[in-house]
Amino acid sequence: MTKNSKGMTLIVKTITRLTVGLILLYGIYIVLHGHLTPGGGFAGGVIIALSFVHLMLAFGKEVALKKVSRPIASLFESIGALMFLSIAVIGFVGGYFFLNFFINKGTPFKLFSAGIMPLCNIAISFKVGAGLFAIFVALVLLKIDSEDKER
Repeated sequence: MTKNSKGMTLIVKTITRLTVGLILLYGIYIVLHGHLTPGGGFAGGVIIALSFVHLMLAFGKEVALKKVSRPIASLFESIGALMFLSIAVIGFVGGYFFLNFFINKGTPFKLFSAGIMPLCNIAISFKVGAGLFAIFVALVLLKIDSEDKER
């Protein structure tokens, strides 16, 4: 491997190309089915963030930051927080904080049947996924800065 080459070996890069989409899809599945099965916004958000971390480890930080830059990660984190707070406040208008304001309260084996829970899961996944990715990017950039200072 040449010194100019970023990331890991060709084998790791090839496997990453094949698996990163599946990991992202699995994270989205966990978020959308979190009210029916174990999982939800937090677990799905972590899996989604780890798909981008996987890209960063295999190809280098430049490739992952092209997909999701720090400002975009910050935007998604803010959207997740505002969405979660908006869901809570809309329920408060109905009389209770986090009131399940949809008529349908939940039916087993139906994806769109749990009221506000899928929306809460999506909001939490935005917040957790973007936050975890931003933390990892900050750690990578901190490591690069400390290596430059040692030289």
